Amino acid sequence: GGQPRNVQPFSDEDASIETMSHCSGFSDPASFTEDGPEVDEEATQEDLEYKLKGFIDLTLDKSAKTRQAALENLKNAFSSKILYEFIMERRMTLTDSIERCIKKGKSDEQCAAAGLAALLCVQLGSGIESEEIFKTLGPVLKKIVCDGTASIQARQACATCLGICCFIVTDDITELYSTMECLETIFTKAYQRDRDTNAVSGTHNTVLHISALLAWTLLLTICPMNEVKKKIEMHLHKLPSLLSCDDVNMRIAAGETLALLFELARETDADFFYEDMELLTEKLRALATDGNKHRAKVDKRKQRSVFRDVLRAVETVKFGPERMYIDCWVKKQTYDTFKEILGSGMQYHLQSNEFLRNVFELGPPVMLDAATLKTMKISRFERHLYNSAAFKARTKARSKCRDKRADVGEFF
Repeated sequence: GGQPRNVQPFSDEDASIETMSHCSGFSDPASFTEDGPEVDEEATQEDLEYKLKGFIDLTLDKSAKTRQAALENLKNAFSSKILYEFIMERRMTLTDSIERCIKKGKSDEQCAAAGLAALLCVQLGSGIESEEIFKTLGPVLKKIVCDGTASIQARQACATCLGICCFIVTDDITELYSTMECLETIFTKAYQRDRDTNAVSGTHNTVLHISALLAWTLLLTICPMNEVKKKIEMHLHKLPSLLSCDDVNMRIAAGETLALLFELARETDADFFYEDMELLTEKLRALATDGNKHRAKVDKRKQRSVFRDVLRAVETVKFGPERMYIDCWVKKQTYDTFKEILGSGMQYHLQSNEFLRNVFELGPPVMLDAATLKTMKISRFERHLYNSAAFKARTKARSKCRDKRADVGEFF
């Protein structure tokens, strides 16, 4: 018999406690409190696993709402901690549940199942276990992505999942090319959007085109150079047309993809020359300084910020005592994709997930002893003082910017 339906949902408290018990010292100083109670890690682990087993059983429930809630709770757990051993023992059961939910579920359930499938592969990394999962789920995901009768949200989630899972399972080059071709059949339809007589349908499909384009771009970063050249020749002259799309997210996705293509093109050929560079530069400059009144202020700020950095981007990501520099568009695209699926669990996975650390060339996880962690410890009072000072500084800066009498120019 299955677990009772009233299994308590996975909570943020469970996540924080269990994350600390699993990370063996990988933690932000702010996560420690001075007089916190001692935690029975073994009991906590057993309680967590009991809940997760219950959620796995509930993915087979007759009620669609119950199945979806179980999938969402499993997603929360998988994104916030490393559960390699637990998942290894139940990977086939989880794969079967995900397959059933994608095939027979409605839109929201399909989205949740696709998200869980991606997290499953992230947890297991690039081994034979992930390959087996992808062999089972890959054809199902492709079918939904290409199914015009399926909901746009489900197709979008499956396209993202397809890209992430294929990125992790990279051994079969033919499968990589096949997956990219599947995604190409979706986003290349956006090239013809201006000629689409059904404008509403075109706008409705834009979110799917964006997800397919970003998933395809992620897979391009792991292609052999000869295949990269072919893709550049095929798409570099067509992608600029997407910079005129009405949707700000499509303009941004197209701009970042163009930046990545130019980066790869110059890696393959130091003398790379693009014939329409002057026209493209004008478009990018216009987007970087866009002041069209018919566009929302938030969209304009977001767009200008991105296009100032197109072709030149440097970011720093901090996690625990470590830092990672995002100094190229290939790394930025990869980071953004996993950040989207892991959410707030990204920093923890960067610290502890061996697969992600290999992807970003961070080396083995950094082990911190108890003495080091103690020196990193910050008291609640100190954190309160710091946060208060930071809040006052932000308020003061924003007040100046909002003062109409101050000649502050344009802020982005």
